[in-house]
Amino acid sequence: MKVCIVGASGKLGRYMVRHCLERGYEVVGVCRGESVHKLDEFADRITIVPGRTDDREVIRQAVAGGDGVLTVLVPWGVHNYSTGTARAVLDHAEPEARLVFSCGWHISRDGQDVYPLSLRVLAPVVAFLGRLIRLIDIDDQVEACRRIFASDHRWTVVRGSDLEEGESEGLPVWSHHVGDPVLASNRTRRIDFALFMVQALTDEELVQEAPAIVGCLTQSALAHARVTTP
Repeated sequence: MKVCIVGASGKLGRYMVRHCLERGYEVVGVCRGESVHKLDEFADRITIVPGRTDDREVIRQAVAGGDGVLTVLVPWGVHNYSTGTARAVLDHAEPEARLVFSCGWHISRDGQDVYPLSLRVLAPVVAFLGRLIRLIDIDDQVEACRRIFASDHRWTVVRGSDLEEGESEGLPVWSHHVGDPVLASNRTRRIDFALFMVQALTDEELVQEAPAIVGCLTQSALAHARVTTP
């Protein structure tokens, strides 16, 4: 399998590179030119296409002939970076390629998610301050995902809980909606978020789904397992 990783030099991206290489996949990584050095440990095993992830020509070159595309949707700046990245991937990926995007729990596909009070309070504040200082644009990420949801591609949007570093605990568990008791712990190891992204490439159950995930060894996930296991 040939996989393009858009945003390969970030923490999540590097974990995805590692998981893909462990599976024997051919990897093409896209990252800004000034971040190429962050991929030095993989330099002799992957193809690197330097450039902005919303640069349509960079994405066209990187996804050509690919079986899957893993995209880290980041809301940096106030120039529609997430939307530009999503549009470039949707427009240039091979028609049957599996497209897997990352975002946070704040993205809702159908409006049926039930968010904890902390997130309901914090999200608008972060969105306002981010735009005020021109650092991040949460609304841009929302628009990017709206475009993905409306497309006919074989996409998956993986919605992550709070991320932490640490050794892998295994493949996270998921639910269709935030508010499901299984997700109550609101914690996932970043390495395992990456694992779920890579696993989604070959999981037909996740095609055109927006799974919200949580670590498989968190308290809520273990409680759910005890209830559902025969």
